[in-house]
Amino acid sequence: MRRSLVILALAALAVSSTLLAANTSVGTWKYNAAKSKFDPGPPYKSRTVKVEAHGEGIEVTVDGVSGDGSKHGYTYTANYDGKDNPITGNPMADTIAYKRIDDNTVEATTKKGGKVVATVRIVVAKDGKSMTVTVKGKNAKGEAFSDVVAYDRQ
Repeated sequence: MRRSLVILALAALAVSSTLLAANTSVGTWKYNAAKSKFDPGPPYKSRTVKVEAHGEGIEVTVDGVSGDGSKHGYTYTANYDGKDNPITGNPMADTIAYKRIDDNTVEATTKKGGKVVATVRIVVAKDGKSMTVTVKGKNAKGEAFSDVVAYDRQ
């Protein structure tokens, strides 16, 4: 009986470790303007990203102030299966699809009306203290943009 409990405890620990490794982005992230780059810009004035575990994927809530001073916010839930998931509140995209590259890296594609508008690479530092989001695509006017957005874990 005791041996069965030990095996069960070890199995639970292994599953927990796997789930934690699979969700290194879980937490609250604050925008770091000094380490971010926007082409063409303007940069955000502020931004917070909250990532929560949700089933086999994550639930993401973004709130911030854009470079022009307008508030922005959106939410979505996504698995790491490459399938499109709806985004609520984002005028630039209505779906996002996540694909895991490794424990610290995810690639995503955002679409508007079924057409790809941006590719995204999300990398959480090995120490878990920072996250870099690289986004390349076209804005609502069809102009190319390339942003590197840095975040610090809160």
